[in-house]
Amino acid sequence: MKKLLYVSLLLLIGGLAVLYCFPAVQWAGLQLLEQQRAGLSSRQLRVADLNIHYYQGGLPKGETLVLLHGFAADKDNWLRFSRHLTDRYQVIALDLPGFGASERPTGSYDVGTQAERLAGILDALQLERIHLLGHSMGGHIAALYAARYPERLNSLVLLANAGVDTPVRSEFFQILENGGSNPLIVRQPEDFARLLSFIFTEVPRIPERLRYYLGERAASQAEHHEQVFSHLVTRHIPLEPLLPRIQAPTLLLWGDHDRVLDISSLQVMQPLLGKVSVAVMPGIGHAPMLESAEECARIYRNFLQSLE
Repeated sequence: MKKLLYVSLLLLIGGLAVLYCFPAVQWAGLQLLEQQRAGLSSRQLRVADLNIHYYQGGLPKGETLVLLHGFAADKDNWLRFSRHLTDRYQVIALDLPGFGASERPTGSYDVGTQAERLAGILDALQLERIHLLGHSMGGHIAALYAARYPERLNSLVLLANAGVDTPVRSEFFQILENGGSNPLIVRQPEDFARLLSFIFTEVPRIPERLRYYLGERAASQAEHHEQVFSHLVTRHIPLEPLLPRIQAPTLLLWGDHDRVLDISSLQVMQPLLGKVSVAVMPGIGHAPMLESAEECARIYRNFLQSLE
């Protein structure tokens, strides 16, 4: 019995050592656990010579929610958020082309091009009508898709979306206009902590070794993210002329401490949308679905149920 206990203790210590020495293994394990809790599984499909990765799960016969992440992000951003939705809906969280595990296409990453790639992905998934939710850059893409394909949407949620010329310049745009470096692009592993403090009001606690690993991973994508951001800026498509074309009931959802995209966007968008609701989350930064996943999902569920 003592020998068995000793062996078990050694295995436990060895396992902890592996997790400490190999943070990539730790991160993969954490993400797998979050997938299981959310009831999502990893899938992929081929669309126009691109390998697209996504999560899918939830109620097979439920209405379909499609979730689009923001700039320099991926489908993992939706794991904790989705946990509160898969009991009633079918959830699909995409890695947009060029992000996460999805392939990087040649050509542009402007929102217009990405909206057409999204159309191809939804066709390949044989989804005729969906509820579409997009965050930040993903919100810009979602709004453009909704304007171009109004008959394909049951509803639209724009979560701290880009694409609007705001009355109040956000801290993010002030930094860029003053010649500062883009706070959303991690160039050195040490920059990752700065990114977290810029995105969140309350920074999540991440073990130092794991945080450094995530910083290394983000820094390895810096050149690609610089290219994508350049396309977003130089080939910008403003939303103001397009919002009146959106027919689907729309929820505008924002954190009132957003330093990336100013909440004054609501003043611009609300009068231009026909069927619009607004929700503001107090004390929350640019990523409500991460910083307050359960509350953000509750607001979304209430919006969806109001349509029924």
